[in-house]
Amino acid sequence: MKQERSGATWRADGALVLLTVFWGLTFVVVKDALAFADPFTFLTLRFAVGAAVMVAIARGRMFAPGIVPKGLLLAAVLFVCFALQTVGLTDTTPSRAAFLTGLNVLFVPLMSMVLLKRLPRWGTTVGVVLAAVGLYWLTRPTSGEALPGDGGGLHLGDWLSIGCAVAYAGHILLTERFATKDNAVGLVAVQLAGVAVMSAVCMPFVERKLEWTPPLVVAVLTCGVLASAVAILVQTWGQARTSAVRAALIFALEPVFAAAFSVAVGREVLGLQEWLGGALIVVGVFASELGTVVWDGWRARGRTPAA
Repeated sequence: MKQERSGATWRADGALVLLTVFWGLTFVVVKDALAFADPFTFLTLRFAVGAAVMVAIARGRMFAPGIVPKGLLLAAVLFVCFALQTVGLTDTTPSRAAFLTGLNVLFVPLMSMVLLKRLPRWGTTVGVVLAAVGLYWLTRPTSGEALPGDGGGLHLGDWLSIGCAVAYAGHILLTERFATKDNAVGLVAVQLAGVAVMSAVCMPFVERKLEWTPPLVVAVLTCGVLASAVAILVQTWGQARTSAVRAALIFALEPVFAAAFSVAVGREVLGLQEWLGGALIVVGVFASELGTVVWDGWRARGRTPAA
């Protein structure tokens, strides 16, 4: 049984890594889409598409006992995450938004200790520290880093991205608490429908903008079907099989992939400091994933009596 749980955990971790790669790519896609739609119109369209897909799949499973209240609570937190992140992207770069959102790697263990009374293992602690140092280097102001019209430091968009990190940490913890191996589809369907409705409610209170262009249509469909419906379903499925802290550390890879894609398509140029920070995040994830396993195996061999 222990081997089965271990295998399921590794499969879940692998699925979350692939999810993180894809989410990293969407930062540039969303940034480009916001040239043609205001944040809440884009969120309404994106999550309406995702909800339509998941409702068609889930059907009656949306109304299984306990699914609606849990899904609506997760939807409220998820709405705060995406509202802060999407609005923040109008005032910062894709890589900075991704790096700052990655600060959830710090908030998840802290919230876990406070809310769940759960202390992380030493390997996870080392990984969190390394990822935190990496994120510091990635977001540390430099003389040439200022955005247009800025004197350096953090923009409003940066602060909104940090707020997104706090909200997303709460969403990761709640997903671990509510997700089971049987309720993922219904839980995600309720979440996406809830976020779509909450986004639509906000539309009358903001300056509206909507220009139907091919980039916007591609962004809505890509983010709605893949980055919302499929991705959040994979997240919920994966978190039913791994811990919130492990998931947060894997998600810390998202800003690295976002920065790499942004550079590859010519949106940004990153220096040694940024790549050093990204490398530390990767090392932190590997330390969390492998450090405790290697140490426990070494100790087990050391305790084995000689033949």
